[in-house]
Amino acid sequence: MSPGPRNMLTSLDDVVDALFDLPETHYGNVIDESSEHVQFELGATVMLLAMPSLWQDTERLVGMIDLMITPPVLILLGAEEDFLELPELSALKLWCLTLPMAEQRLRANMPELARLCATEDTTAQDHFWANRLKYELQELMSISRAISSERDRDRLLDLILEKARYITGADAGSVYVMEEPDEPDSPPRLRFKITHNESVRADFTEFTIPVSRKSIVGNAVLRKESINIPDLYRLRPDNPWGVTHDRTWDEKMGYESHSMLTVPMINQRDYVIGVIQLINKKRKPKARLRSARDFEELVIPFDKRSEELAMALASQAGVSLENALLYREVQNLFDGFVKASVRAIESRDPTTSGHSQRVAELTVDLAQKVDRLGDGPLAKVAFSPEQLKELEYASLLHDFGKVGVREEVLVKAKKLYHPQRDLILQRFDYIRKTKEAEVLAAKVSLLTGADRDEAMARIEALDETLASELAKVDEVQSFLLKTNEPTVLDSSGFEALDEIARLEYSAWNGEVLPWVTPEEVKALRIPRGSLTDEEREQINSHVTHTYQFLKLIPWTRVLQDVPRIAWMHHEKLDGKGYPRGVAAEEIPIQSRMMTISDIFDALTASDRPYKKAVPTQKALQILGWEVEEGKCDPDLFKIFVEAEVYKKVSTA
Repeated sequence: MSPGPRNMLTSLDDVVDALFDLPETHYGNVIDESSEHVQFELGATVMLLAMPSLWQDTERLVGMIDLMITPPVLILLGAEEDFLELPELSALKLWCLTLPMAEQRLRANMPELARLCATEDTTAQDHFWANRLKYELQELMSISRAISSERDRDRLLDLILEKARYITGADAGSVYVMEEPDEPDSPPRLRFKITHNESVRADFTEFTIPVSRKSIVGNAVLRKESINIPDLYRLRPDNPWGVTHDRTWDEKMGYESHSMLTVPMINQRDYVIGVIQLINKKRKPKARLRSARDFEELVIPFDKRSEELAMALASQAGVSLENALLYREVQNLFDGFVKASVRAIESRDPTTSGHSQRVAELTVDLAQKVDRLGDGPLAKVAFSPEQLKELEYASLLHDFGKVGVREEVLVKAKKLYHPQRDLILQRFDYIRKTKEAEVLAAKVSLLTGADRDEAMARIEALDETLASELAKVDEVQSFLLKTNEPTVLDSSGFEALDEIARLEYSAWNGEVLPWVTPEEVKALRIPRGSLTDEEREQINSHVTHTYQFLKLIPWTRVLQDVPRIAWMHHEKLDGKGYPRGVAAEEIPIQSRMMTISDIFDALTASDRPYKKAVPTQKALQILGWEVEEGKCDPDLFKIFVEAEVYKKVSTA
């Protein structure tokens, strides 16, 4: 019988697959590939297989070769007519293979190509490894910079796993993080935090496992050394680690976990704080493992160099993870301090409970809305996560200086302090009793010094006079109590207070005293609200107290503007704000945002002793008036309304 037809190779993929089947190149490794080229590593030699679309563009081909660590053996693939004009690449070892071609022809040519690769001299080998080590060092340094600059723990873990898979050619992997035990006698646990898989989409759910020798990751933690298993499916029962491979997950996902490299991440104190576990090193890094044949032909063990690179990365990752955890602890410390400070503020003035938190939510939400704008006057305004945290802290602490304001002023709900009001009521009771005593004395005098009929007539007149005077006392007291309420006082109210200020009574020692003292009249003459000018100055001073307090805190570099942002939240664009009355250009945009949020929440907050809650639409109208008067930022107010930022907290 005549032999059957040979397999024909018609594409770049066919040639690469055939190379893996040949004895001379079976242990080669694909290090880069695209539809136009494949870089195939065989020992110290790199073969570059190129299709016509690449090699006929000489400039682009030379550019790619210049970026390679060592000059390759160039294998040009193409149809017969593609080779009518070859590029000028005389400095390179060049082969031409015409497609389609019989696989047997490739087999016949491979011994000569293998001999060419084998005759690379020692100098070329040294050059290759020097360049390889230089390349790997550059990659590790680049990775080190990337993971060292990341402070968010979850993003850092994701980055660590991504880079570990990249430098080792792993198809999949996971990261575990050590957790301290809840109870002193409980064993430490590992939390499964991050997983990647290029070939299958895996459901991800965090879980924990105890650190023990029953698991591979537990072994790596306890041994503080890497564990490199060539093939889990061929793992002997008497393996050095005493572990078994549970195929439950593989069977569920239609996946096969063969080669596995598990590397502990160790911090500066020689504690294991996490584990990187890499699965299935691939011959072709970009290949997808779909079928049983893929796992059989494309998965190889993690070699010694991959293990060394993974360990180097894990060492740096351990330090970076430790730094990220310390950063999170500092963040938690600041969060705790800020929350405690807010509680201290609210404990002094319970009627404003929740105000600082609501202002922070409104301000940060407004900043996020502005950050997403693509056009308009605020399009160039952007906030990093750190700047948003800075704004949140400034908003939460914007009223902290109220701890430096006298409590009686801080919680003053009426124009008069409670002791002042009580003293007036006691004084008016004394005035009533004095008038009654005077009338009783007059009656006694009449009854003892005149005839009965005349006395009775005059006593009746005295009773009428007393009733009239007591009614006047009641009327004045009622007026004063009404005036004590923090409402707007019209002009007639001021005139009535002037008349009352002239009323006098006789004390027990004969001293003539006013019904209402000058200090009390001054308080009752407050035209709006409940504070005198001096008391309002004390309240306004809380901004300066806030700044002076916040300046004492050693804020981190990314939070250093917290004091300044909080300091200016009562400044106005027209220069008539406080405490300094600065010009508009000196007010940071963060403070402008906080101003809008602060005014809105102060207006819409639940009823306070000195004011009623204002409905949302009325509050927005009042803010609109502030904008029209040039006090608040019109562009920010527009976003506050149109993006419905106010709904973040408003229920009115």
